[in-house]
Amino acid sequence: MTTLKKTRLVTTLLFLLACTTASSQIVLNTPDVESKLYIGDSSLNKPLIVGLGGSEGGNAWASDHWKNTREDFLNKGYAFLAIGYFKGKGTPAILNKISIDQVHAAIAAAARNPQVDKRKIAIIGGSRGGDLALLIASFYQDIRCVVAIVPANAVFPGNTAEFTTSAWTHNGQELPFIPVSQEAVPALLKHDLRAAFEIMLRDSMAFKQAAIRVEKINGPVLLLSADKDEISPSTPMCESMISRLRDKKFSFYYEHITIEGLHSTPLQHFDKVFGFLDKHFPSQVAEVYLKSR
Repeated sequence: MTTLKKTRLVTTLLFLLACTTASSQIVLNTPDVESKLYIGDSSLNKPLIVGLGGSEGGNAWASDHWKNTREDFLNKGYAFLAIGYFKGKGTPAILNKISIDQVHAAIAAAARNPQVDKRKIAIIGGSRGGDLALLIASFYQDIRCVVAIVPANAVFPGNTAEFTTSAWTHNGQELPFIPVSQEAVPALLKHDLRAAFEIMLRDSMAFKQAAIRVEKINGPVLLLSADKDEISPSTPMCESMISRLRDKKFSFYYEHITIEGLHSTPLQHFDKVFGFLDKHFPSQVAEVYLKSR
């Protein structure tokens, strides 16, 4: 056995020692984050897609509900990492002061798999997971593509009774967030979340500090919003981020697609996501297909 083959074998064994395997699912040992990696076939250099759920908590992308879409990614030549960052096994109980560093560390752990191309990592997130996807990519340059579905354009409070802490932290510090104003309280009491968001966004000084620095992202960006979103003003917030990218002369491709429907409707349009990835973050399978056309 050559030295190179021995090195690759040792690397593989060390990686497998750091995780437990159930069928085609690899459960990674990542502090405060539930991480399940799906590899698919035995081919190498697979781009990694990271899936982040929203305010429902748990590990949505590891559920049966998303199994078919997850397998679509595998069949297209990607590896897939399903991440739960709160209300799951070994994770914080609520969405409050979630460490984006630890979520990124979980992504880095998955990228050490010998079949993953650590130079090609994309994140897909929905709702609060969309916020997290944009935030991680804005802080970490190894994330090379982002798809954010009905995301916010700024950091908002964590899901506590008082709404006095940030949803996210970085390097142990809370990220600046837009506070719940007195004017927004009546909307919250009526469970009119969209109105509450719209009122909170009027705080221009807080927004300036809490806005997600999307221009720092190191790759193409796709935003999907819902024109009749009952949870948040996702279309105006996505338009705001597109304007920011344009004003900052963002050098990568970016696109905003507005879907007709409610907050969850864009999740039924993964054809838009796959079309974007085929062009701007292709796997080897997609590259071969596109060259043959």
